[in-house]
Amino acid sequence: MKSTIFIAGVFMLFFCTASYAQKVYNIKNFGAKGDGKTDDAVAIQKAIDACSKTGGTVFIPAPFTFITGPFNLKSNIEFFVEGGAKILANPDEKVYIKSAFRDNPGEGTIWIGAENISNLTISGTGEINGNGISFMGAELEDSYVLKPFNIKDPRPHVLTIAGGHNIRIKDVHIGNSAYWTVHLIGCNDVTINGITLLNSLKVRNSDGIDLDHSKNVRISNCYIESGDDCICLKNRREYEEFGVCENITVTNCTMTSRSCAIKIGSENMDTIRQVIFDNCIIKKSNRGVGIQNRDEGVVTDILFSNMIIEGHLFSDVWWGKAEPIYITAYRRASGNHKDANWRFPKGATEGRVGAVKNIFFSNIKCTSENGVYISAESNDKLSNIVFDNVDVFIDKTTNIEGGVYDRRPCAVEGFVKGSTAGFYFDAALSISVRNCSVQWGNNKPAYFTYALESKNIDALKLFNVEGVSAFPGKLEAIKK
Repeated sequence: MKSTIFIAGVFMLFFCTASYAQKVYNIKNFGAKGDGKTDDAVAIQKAIDACSKTGGTVFIPAPFTFITGPFNLKSNIEFFVEGGAKILANPDEKVYIKSAFRDNPGEGTIWIGAENISNLTISGTGEINGNGISFMGAELEDSYVLKPFNIKDPRPHVLTIAGGHNIRIKDVHIGNSAYWTVHLIGCNDVTINGITLLNSLKVRNSDGIDLDHSKNVRISNCYIESGDDCICLKNRREYEEFGVCENITVTNCTMTSRSCAIKIGSENMDTIRQVIFDNCIIKKSNRGVGIQNRDEGVVTDILFSNMIIEGHLFSDVWWGKAEPIYITAYRRASGNHKDANWRFPKGATEGRVGAVKNIFFSNIKCTSENGVYISAESNDKLSNIVFDNVDVFIDKTTNIEGGVYDRRPCAVEGFVKGSTAGFYFDAALSISVRNCSVQWGNNKPAYFTYALESKNIDALKLFNVEGVSAFPGKLEAIKK
């Protein structure tokens, strides 16, 4: 009896193993060389196509480096990059043909793409490397020169998924992008967990994760370094049919950016709503959290909690002026961008800006060279902005001149000179500040001023706000 059970068990083990083995598609078996010289795109695509028909795993083996031009992921596959394996973007600009933004060719191309797919997992502890530096011009002190182009910007985005459902990205090392790294457009039911995303901090436009018209997304336990925004929520006009961006949670992430670590808006022709950022650390960033509305879309019901934000000034190559928290609502500037015709509604030469409302900040510790900045073109654009237990420490730590706020891109003045306050509010219907504090470091230039300065606020509610001005003998703590 025991021998019969043993034989049956062995048979079942063999059957399950054999069955599973039939569903593993090693790209080497489809002709991939992995010699770091040959473009293996055709072989990788063959493996993906075969795997998609049955379901299973496309296996990228170690210890090989697979140079590859563009290829497309498909439904019902796990794209597994083994630890020690590397997929490296072909540095030849001519192989990148497809625009990342449909008929708008001015903002990069697609390297790894997917459209209208479901049940995709990208996993493994190997590396997906965009070879970004290969697409840059000369290296400067704090950035790279962007190579000129005529109509199409050939710089490839690393991963672009449009119309995806049930997308899982986990554990991989992905980055060194020449443009955006992970761009999810109109995707629904997404988890991104435990990835390491490292871009050169000198590469402009090198966003980390961009959620564009996407819904029901969970990002957790990630480490992200990007020259541009680390995590950005938006609604681009090129993909307007996908609707709102909503139901997003981001937890337990650490981020560094030379622009804005967490950005909401900037490109928003629809609605961004029901978003939570919790338990995150922002290190050495030019701007910590930014809600930057420039289009007719609305931003509403956003919660930021339990965060540490550390920032300092960078040069004007990068957007931001070391604001740990930043909320602005201004109409977009016209004609000042390489693809300005794509920034406005069809046929329009100027735009309008939507409202930002119901924004909550709770238990946040800020250290930077600037304070919290809230501003709008008129006070009806901002309402119900709440700060609860938000502590701000301001100290001059770089040689870059401060006393400036950055409102780019807007139809009015982009850089605004002014004093640096712990909290600076200009134009809103209602703002509440409770259980918050402002402290100053030892290095205090003359433009450091008030703990809180406000104007054009219809209803400003203050409760238990602690702190003095930078120079208590000359200035009061709060100026209204």
